[in-house]
Amino acid sequence: MQLLAQTTTDSNDLFGGFKDFFDSDVWLVVRNVFFFFVVVFWLASAFWVYKDARRRIEDPWLLAMAVALGIFPPFLGPLLYMFFRPPEYLEEVRERELEIKAMEESLGQAERCPVCRAVVEPTFLACPVCTTKLKEACRRCKAPLEPLWQVCPYCETPVESPRAVENL
Repeated sequence: MQLLAQTTTDSNDLFGGFKDFFDSDVWLVVRNVFFFFVVVFWLASAFWVYKDARRRIEDPWLLAMAVALGIFPPFLGPLLYMFFRPPEYLEEVRERELEIKAMEESLGQAERCPVCRAVVEPTFLACPVCTTKLKEACRRCKAPLEPLWQVCPYCETPVESPRAVENL
């Protein structure tokens, strides 16, 4: 009986210490600071959703819905937003569209002389405006050759490099 009373007293002392801690001003400060940081983190995550959505979403209604999702449900909303947000920024989309447009325009342009910028055909050996030599002619078939070619693709004649011709 005395052993049972002693264990009850020990457990009262053990739980009494916990009860005293949770009734103290220290616990009140720790709890309030914890709740303060939880609220600050929640608002910071909602603000992050707003900043990120503004860079990714052009439609104001979708932007408002993304921010609402970032605010509610707390902490789960930003995770859901991260799963369903657009994969790229609006700036990246515009930049890619400009690059595609520039490439399309450059494909439609004709070749130009490197000196006078006059339009020249791919088969021209010299510029008809400024007489700049554009390409070499094949020794055998007189077809225009590109500078990197080692053999004429039209008649299979080996191309002599300009340095080899100069040394003769």
